[in-house]
Amino acid sequence: MVSLVSRQGRQLQRYSSSGCRLVVGCIPYKFNMDMPCSDDLDKAVEVLVISSQKGYGMMFPKGGWETDETIKQAASREAMEEAGVQGNIERKLGRWKYKSKTYDAFYEGIMFPLNVTEVLVDWPEMDVRARRWVTVAEAREGCEHLWMKEALEILITRLSNMSGNRIISAV
Repeated sequence: MVSLVSRQGRQLQRYSSSGCRLVVGCIPYKFNMDMPCSDDLDKAVEVLVISSQKGYGMMFPKGGWETDETIKQAASREAMEEAGVQGNIERKLGRWKYKSKTYDAFYEGIMFPLNVTEVLVDWPEMDVRARRWVTVAEAREGCEHLWMKEALEILITRLSNMSGNRIISAV
C-alpha cells in the first residue's frame, strides 16, 4: 500500500562532508509501445517529467536523502511521492554539485534511472504537481536544470550501449 502523504521537514536530512544537502532523484523511463522496435532512442524511450510545486518548469523527481533510508529507497520514495510511479532503480547515473535556485546554498544531486513498472492513479503530490510522459528531445528542451540534462544524456548513452543500437520493447 502506498502512503498518500509526503515526508516533511529536514530533521533526518543527510549532508555531505562539505556541508551540502544530499538530494537524490531519478529519471523515470519506459519504452514507447508505439515504437516497439527502433534504432532511434529519442523515439523509443519516453521519460516522465513533473512540474515544480509552484506549477511551472519541467524536471525529474528529486528530494532529500534521509538518514533512515538507503539511497535507492530515497530515490524510489521521491518518484512515488512527486510523480506517482514505481519501478526498478538501476545503477547510479552520477553525482552533481549545483546551486539552489531558491536558497543561497549548494546541493549535491545523485541521479538514478527508474525503469517504470507501475503508474499510480493517486499519489501524495498529485494536487501540487503535474506529470507528463515526454520524448527525450522534449525533456532536453524543457528541463531547466543542466545537471538533470546531463543525467538524461548518460541514461540515453547507457541504454544505447546496452541495446546494441536496437531497442526492443519488453514493457
